Amino acid sequence: MGKKVACVLTNLFEDVEFTSPKEALTKAGHEVITIGFKAGETVKGKKGEAEVTIDKSIDDVKTEAFDALLIPGGYSPDQLRKDDRFLEFVKGFADSKPIFSICHGPQLMINAEIVKGKKMTAVKQVGVDLKNAGAEFIDKEVVKDDSGIISSRTPDDLPAFNEAIVDALG
Repeated sequence: MGKKVACVLTNLFEDVEFTSPKEALTKAGHEVITIGFKAGETVKGKKGEAEVTIDKSIDDVKTEAFDALLIPGGYSPDQLRKDDRFLEFVKGFADSKPIFSICHGPQLMINAEIVKGKKMTAVKQVGVDLKNAGAEFIDKEVVKDDSGIISSRTPDDLPAFNEAIVDALG
């Protein structure tokens, strides 16, 4: 039976870092539910290639309803990390459910204060932030931490990232 994957998203996400993992997860029989500031709102990717209608407002979701969390990169994580509701939601997955993060996605996890002691990767400039937050930064296409965090760097790494996240859900 398919799993329910929460995906936190707002404007200026990295288009393919949402569309590609979503396609891989859906093809594997899982359901991806987008969570943003307002249900029914349309958010646009930074390249203008993807438009997504938000399924649920952050006010209407609980971690318990989901099996995993997907955090695409782009400028979306930076906008979400200033909102305590998203930080609390992300914290609810820490050490108990898989978190899939690519590119700038770890910015949200850094602000949620859940990266200390974790093995992770990200786009190079976020690697410094991860180190400063106490994570072990490893510069490779996919890094799997024992806590369930699976992280990746850039769109070039999507094939390996998608394979890893689908495998993680069984």
